[in-house]
This record gives sequence, structure tokens and C-alpha cells, in this order.
Amino acid sequence: MRIGVLTSGGDAPGMNAAIRAVVRTAIYHNIEVYGIQRGYSGLLEKEIVPLNVYSVADIIQKGGTILRTSRSDFFATEAGKKAGAAVLEEYGIDHLIIIGGDGSLNGALALEQLGCSVLGIPGTIDNDLGCSDYTIGFDTAVTTALDAIGKIRDTTYSHNRINVIQVMGRKCGDIALYSGLSGGAEAMILPEVETDLDAICERLLIGKDRGKLHSIVMLAEGCGDYFDYCEKIQEKTQVITKGTNLGYIQRGGSPSNEDRNLASFMGYHAVEALIRKESGRVIVKQKGEFLAVPLLEALDMPKIFRQDIYDIASILSI
Repeated sequence: MRIGVLTSGGDAPGMNAAIRAVVRTAIYHNIEVYGIQRGYSGLLEKEIVPLNVYSVADIIQKGGTILRTSRSDFFATEAGKKAGAAVLEEYGIDHLIIIGGDGSLNGALALEQLGCSVLGIPGTIDNDLGCSDYTIGFDTAVTTALDAIGKIRDTTYSHNRINVIQVMGRKCGDIALYSGLSGGAEAMILPEVETDLDAICERLLIGKDRGKLHSIVMLAEGCGDYFDYCEKIQEKTQVITKGTNLGYIQRGGSPSNEDRNLASFMGYHAVEALIRKESGRVIVKQKGEFLAVPLLEALDMPKIFRQDIYDIASILSI
């Protein structure tokens, strides 16, 4: 058996831990492993190298991905997908493991429909896949945001200001939600909740009247730009309001303990699933268990918004 592994789409802390787990589990079972560099683009351009135990030494603690990643417009076409399948056949790669988010897993599904044996591992900081309780990189991104909230809170307190902190999340506001809860944010603006800016500003003013010297508002990028919200909030509250966009620092950094463990388990279970001939699946974690869910079923699972977390955060931030 010969396995290929690639990382695709946006990088996420923990991808290296997943690569390491795939390679070492495969070698333990005397399976050859090949790394495909730069995602689907590298597959099309045949950037394929053999991997061994030493190839993945000392990477579990590193952010990013040693295989690198990219986005391929050509692979999105029917001709591109067929070309990718042809490369896998040319190199004798029996199974391909894809680590990435929604777009990457849709690419995996397309290859499966062309007759390739594929298996997905969810890696995205947005935590926007409904099939898994958590995705690789999410916990680290929240930890990074939480660290920034603490630093920004120091200066908002010193200047008696409001600060709007923008984090990643176009369709899913989990980074803002979870970091907002643990960071004690006074308000959250999320794609899953209709934004009532007047109510948010009233809440901030009630807190100010009760003696709060500063406030933090978490903003998911899918709801708009922080600069616009700063202007509107300052106009409505008459409190100086500054903003911070955390940007790509959320994707970098050494993965957390949670992400290292999640990625290691998922990489291990991916290889074990292929040995059992369970291809065309995604390794997910649901209610504490690791499962191999069919790709199409996994991609069709809606992302459930944690209204309970939002409600608790609202109560605790009065």
C-alpha cells in the first residue's frame, strides 16, 4: 500500500501534528508514505516526495504545515480534477489523505467520485464544519485571540475606552464566541445572531453607568469591518472606541495541547481507516469519539450554533 498526504486551503496550527501521525502510523504498518507539497497545486505539478520517520521529526510543536499549502483555480475545474487523479495513478498512490477545510474536503469528494481512494481530516481554525465538534487549529486560534484580548483590555482600561476586536470567521463565529466567553467580552457580533447595534450600545452604556471603565466587543469578520463598527458605536455611545483586527496571527504559532492531541488522533485514525478499506470518509470527533464519516454525509451536516454558550456569555458579561 502507498499513501499520499497533502494539506490544502488555509493553514491551521496542528496540521504538522496530523502529518506526523499519518506518516508514523503508516510506517508502523509498513506502508509507504509520500508527501504532496503545496496542496492540490503541488499534486497537479507532481511535487511529490517520499516521507519517513525522520521527515516528521521535531514538527509536532510547529505551526503552519511543512508540506505547505495553496489554492488551485485549475483543480476546481473538471479537467483539473481529472489531471489530479491521473497523477495519483501515475505515482501509484493507492490512497490520498487530505488535511483541510470545507473547500479541501470538497476537492476530496470530487476525487472520490473519479474513482480515487481518499480520506479527509478537518483542519481549519474557523471550526465551521458541522461534522466534527472541533477542527484542527481552532483551539489554538481561540487561545491566540484570548491572549490578545488580555493585552487589549489593559489599554482599554487605562484609557476608559471601548475596543472592537475583529477575528476570523466569515460564516461561523466560533472564534469570536469562544474567545469572547473566556475573555469576558461585553458583547459579540456574530454571523449566526442578528445584529442589533442599538441594543449592544445600550448594554455598553448600562455597564458604564454601573461603573465599568472599559468594554470589549468581539466581531467575527463575516459581519463586516471593525472600523465601521467603531465609528457607529462611538457615535451612539459617545465613548472613544478603537478597533483591532487580529488577522493572520490567529493562524500561526505553536499548536495548543488540545490541537496536538486532536491532530495526532485524527492522523492515526485516518491510516487505520484506510487499512480497514474505509475510504471516501472524514475522520471526525463527535461527543468524545473518533468516527470515520462518509464524505458526502459529512459535508452535508449543518453547523449547529451553540446558542447556549452565547446566552451564558451574555449573562456573565452584564
